[in-house]
Amino acid sequence: MMRLIAVVCAMALCACTPAQEAKEETPVSNTQVPAPTPGEVATRITAEQNGQTVNVAVNERFAVELVGVPTAGYIWAPVTLPAFVQRAGGAGGNTVPEQSQPGYTGGNHWEVFMFVATEAGSGELVLEQRRPWETNEPASSTFRVTIVAQ
Repeated sequence: MMRLIAVVCAMALCACTPAQEAKEETPVSNTQVPAPTPGEVATRITAEQNGQTVNVAVNERFAVELVGVPTAGYIWAPVTLPAFVQRAGGAGGNTVPEQSQPGYTGGNHWEVFMFVATEAGSGELVLEQRRPWETNEPASSTFRVTIVAQ
């Protein structure tokens, strides 16, 4: 009788152990896709330049390249523009190659904001990342850069 109980217990344990299946998953690479900033943009401002001063030429386009999480509703938007700076377009795209594969969901995405300085001046450009419908919530991130147009 003890043998029977031992065999039944052993079988029950084997049934509870997950099978070692070879799952084929698409690994996420560490290779980041560059920001989709058009080639004619003269100056590219990155997240690493947060809080810094950037010199730009009058009448040349410059871009701010930030990574956002629009799949979770968090998007970047300019909230403060110097009087001499105007919006000049935008672009967005994948941050890793796997985002182009069928079935890939979520993840971070590039958000590129293009501007042009219409005259010489100095002022702070501020962008905030937030969910647009959460109007009473503070921004989840803030990006600030002082633009000096010459």
